[in-house]
This record gives sequence, structure tokens and C-alpha cells, in this order.
Amino acid sequence: MEFSTREMSPASRESESAPLAHPHGDGLPTNTVLQGRYMVLGRLGAGGFSSVYRARDLRFPSVTRLCAVKEMYIGTADPEMRELTIKSFEREASMLAMLNHPAIPDIFDYFTDGNRSYLVLEFVSGQNLQQWMDDTDEYLDEQKALDWALQVCDALAYLHSQKPQPIVFRDLKPSNIMLDAHNHIRLIDFGIAKLFEANEGKGTMIGTAGYTPPEQYRGEATPAADIYGLGATLHHLLTRQDPRQETPFTFSERPIRAANPTISRAFEAIIMRCLAYDPKDRFPDAMALREALLVLSQSDIGEADRDQRLSLMETERPFKQAGEESAPAASLKAGISQIKPLWVFRCEDEIRTRPAVAKGIVFAGTYDNNLYAVTADKGEFLWKYPTGGGIGGSPIVHEDAVLFGSSDHSLYSLQLRKGRLNWRFNAEGAIYSTPAARFDHAFFGSDDGFFYVINLMRGNLYWKTNVYSPVRSTPYVSDELVYFGTEGGQVLALELAAGKPKWQATAKRAVTSSPKIADDILYIGASDGMVYAMDAGSGWPIWRFQTKGPVISTPVIFEDALFIGSADGNLYAIDVAHGRRLWTYPTNGQVASAPTIWGNTVYFSSTDGNVYGVSARRGELQWRFDTGSPIIGAPTIVNGVLYIGTTDHRLYALPL
Repeated sequence: MEFSTREMSPASRESESAPLAHPHGDGLPTNTVLQGRYMVLGRLGAGGFSSVYRARDLRFPSVTRLCAVKEMYIGTADPEMRELTIKSFEREASMLAMLNHPAIPDIFDYFTDGNRSYLVLEFVSGQNLQQWMDDTDEYLDEQKALDWALQVCDALAYLHSQKPQPIVFRDLKPSNIMLDAHNHIRLIDFGIAKLFEANEGKGTMIGTAGYTPPEQYRGEATPAADIYGLGATLHHLLTRQDPRQETPFTFSERPIRAANPTISRAFEAIIMRCLAYDPKDRFPDAMALREALLVLSQSDIGEADRDQRLSLMETERPFKQAGEESAPAASLKAGISQIKPLWVFRCEDEIRTRPAVAKGIVFAGTYDNNLYAVTADKGEFLWKYPTGGGIGGSPIVHEDAVLFGSSDHSLYSLQLRKGRLNWRFNAEGAIYSTPAARFDHAFFGSDDGFFYVINLMRGNLYWKTNVYSPVRSTPYVSDELVYFGTEGGQVLALELAAGKPKWQATAKRAVTSSPKIADDILYIGASDGMVYAMDAGSGWPIWRFQTKGPVISTPVIFEDALFIGSADGNLYAIDVAHGRRLWTYPTNGQVASAPTIWGNTVYFSSTDGNVYGVSARRGELQWRFDTGSPIIGAPTIVNGVLYIGTTDHRLYALPL
């Protein structure tokens, strides 16, 4: 998500090599304007072939939007060296342009001017970890080191999972790891990162002595090389023994606890495994390392249990064999669950939305234009109400009325028990947005590009605001603001009294997901594959988390975790504080709907036809029911019974 109000920091660092002579001596003069847009405010650092500047983007005159401008000056007359330098810079630009992760700075622009080429990047305010060490004489404590290591692992796991080839960072060290103003880790300087190909020939050794594994001296670099670099960085942070000043590859002679006895033996063992001379003896990639660190971070298990789990990780195969399935996927073939439905009601068309349950009645909208009402205990038909179009939004119950929208451009209010019309409000476009009821008003959007607020008693318009894009997101209504997403990629906050915009943020794709707010933080998904956390009062970003598919699922918050589905087939559990993945549960279809919490279990559906129940803490399968038909809508749980509709026209009541 790109925010015009966002201030991020750059890649400020001190290089180990002397910078090339710059035609301006100390760099570009202050107030130099590049491309008529980027005004240089000062120099942040220099090294090797490049300098980095703090700059202001003049395209936004009403706000101070800062950026980092990385300049490469080509001072050599050697045509081969010149070509190599330019290709290296272009590779960095192309690589950053295809990446999208909270810990990796976004690239905004790339251009060449004479003998100089420029990258325009996010400005990340903060300090790198080398500067952090320079500013303090204290040892880094284990909990903070563990937190930073998990954040770095999350970024490296993203790089190592790139298709068709993993990306290997190749120069992981404290000066290339930024700690931003929110205490979030950011990786900087992708100048020597490269795509890893398993059968590629050996290349030139590149990296930083002390942090570079032995195989990289031979021109080889695999994801295990980044594991070594992270291990060397953690060793440096915890012991203050600079590996650049030591004989290479002698970490086995420098145990961490000898310098810093406050570090646990388990953490020391993990780091020393990262530093193994033979890459086969290390963790194979960042995801494997992250799993070990997560076990270490769990405060609710005993030391013996923790050591046993870490020991098992040592003996597990590092790679999944061809054709081998993960445990959750394999469990799907263990046979259909023996759960017997309490009842099944057949409608006349697909049920694509979440049913509503109130006062002993289940309400479900279908695409044959009807809203159905059946008894909650036996599934017996009570009534149905026909509209002029398919029902793509979920019904809601407010007092003695059931409300729902239709593609016939109308929002309906019906008597709950008899299905008679109370009132009907007409918009100018289809209504797929599920309404929210609060303060005796209904809040909803329409495909006509307007957001509406109407009186629940009579259906009269209170106010409407033109948001210039269809709204299919369910709004969240607080005491002062109403929040929702648009198909144009906006996340909006409007003032409750009159609909005046308070703030707006923009994603790269449609925002069909509905926002949730907890502790003044707004969480929402987007079709760009991201889950965003932002300050609910200002829209300022806090973190973002990337999945591998569009996210139209609505998040749910439970304890300290956020649960949300993705079109990549996974349910994700994300740490709400830092935006880090806690676990994922894979299915064989898309997870489009919102999950539901009951007890300590997360229930959700997939287009593979299954309804799943997995433990909220560990993501382990607890319960499953196979309907045999794709499920798009979310489950509703009342009094230990799960109600859900399917695309084969059936409405189920399932005991938990």
C-alpha cells in the first residue's frame, strides 16, 4: 500500500570500502532537483559505487513526502567495468520492483542522467544495527535478539520463496539491517542480491568478510548463505565480537555464552548451527530457521519440551520430497469426517454469503434472488422473499428486522418472523456490501460509487458520499468514524455525522475485504495479496503482511493474533503487534470468506468444499466437514452449532 503521508527511511549505512570520488566532492549539493521532481536535502551515506541521499518528492506540494535517492556514479573509463556497474544497478532496480514485503523498501522510480543512475526508494527513518551497536555498550538481550531474528527470517523466507528461483540476499550484516521508527526490521542495499539457480556455474566471490560463508568465497550462493550471514550478525550483536576482525570461519572457537552467559543454551545452539562450515549442516532456508526460533520464543512450554522439539527439528528432513504432502493436506485424504449434520435445507440456487441467525431463525440469501428463513433447530422452511436480483451480500438482523442488499439496486428491511416488507431503499447500483447497523442507522456501499447512511425505522436517506468507486466491503462503524474499502483500492474513513472524508489510503488492487479495528488499529486485506495494519485515527501504516494471492477475506482478531484467508489457499495467523506470520493452514482451494472463532478454535471454509476447525494457537486440525461443493461464504456459529451455505444450494447446521 502506498501512502502519500507515509515517512519511511532509507538505506543509510557506512560501507566497509572507500567510496569512489564524486564529481561534487561530498556528493550532490543540497537543493539539487533531479528529474524536476526529487529535491536533495542531504547525504545519508556512501560506499563502493554509490551514494544515498535524503530527498523530498515535489510532486506532493501540500505534504512533505520524503524518499531515499540512491545514486550510482560511473567514474571508470573501462567499458567492461562500466557495463558491469550499470547492469548491477539495473538488476537491483528490477529486483526491488518485483518485491512486495513490509521489510523490503519499495522502489518508486529509476532513471539515468549522464554518468549517473538513480533509484528512488522509501525513506526509512531509524538506524541500522551497526549504528545501534555503536551507540550502546550493552549486550543485546535474548528476547530482543529473538524478535529481530524472527523479523529478518520473515523477510528472508519471502525472498527464498520467490518463483521460479529463490532470491539470495548474499550480504546480510548489521549495517544492512535497519531498525525503523516503529522498531520494525527493514533490509536495505540489494545491490548484490541475486536469483539462485540450482545448476548455475560458479561466479565471483562477493560479500563482506566475516559475514560471508565459505562457499560464497568459491562463488556459490544458496539460501543457506543468508542463514550464515544472519548467524554471524546475531553472534556479533550478542557478543560484540566483530567477525571482520577475526579469522574467518572460527565461530566454533568463539561460543556465544563464553562472552554473554545470559544467552540460553538453546539460542546459542540455533545460532551455531547457522554458522556451520558445511551448508548442509545449517538450516536449509529461512523458514526452517524461523520454525526453530518460534519454538524457542514460546513461553508456554517447558524447557524439556522445547529442547525435545528443537532436537526433532535437527533430525527432520530439510526438504519435502517430490510428491510428498504436508500434514494438513495429507489429512484431507484420511477420509471424510464422520460429523453428521443436524439438518440440511436445500435452496433453489447458490448460497454465496454468511447466514444470519437470530431468535431461532436462520436467514440465507441465494442467487435466485430469494432470501430464505428456516428454523434454527430443525431447518424447517418458514418463508422466502423474492427480490429483483441475486443476493451477494450477507443478511443482518437488527431488532425485529432483517436487512440485506440485492443486485437489483435495493436495500430491503423485512419483518423478521413473517418476511413482510418494512421498507425498501433504492440506490443507483447493485448492493453487494453487507450493511452495518448502528445508532439506529444502516451503513452500506453500492456499485454506483456512493456510500449511504439511512434511517433504520423508515429507510430515509441520512447522508451519502461519493467515493467514486464501487463499494462491496462491509463497513466498520466506530463512535466517530465509518471505515470501509472500495473496488478502486481505497481504504476510507468518513466522519460519522456528515460523511466528510477524514483520511484515505490506497492499495494496489481492490479492497473487498472488510475492516476490523482493535486497540485503535485497523486491519484489512486487499486483492494485491496484502494484509494491512494502520492507525485507525490517521491511516498511517503500522505494518503489512504479504500472502501469495488476493485477499478478499475479512480478518478476525483473537487474543494477540489476526486470522485471515487468501486466494492462495491458506488461512494465516498473524501476530498483530509486528505483522509476522505465526502459522498457516493450507487447503486445496481458495479461502475467500471470514473465519469465525468458537472457544479456542478457528473455523473457516474453502472452495475445496471443506469447513475446517483448527486450533487458534498452533493451527492444528481439530474438526473438518466435507460438503462436496465449493464454499464461498463464511460460517456463523451460535450455541455450538455451525451454520454455513454452499454453492450446491444447501444450507447446513453442523454440531461442533
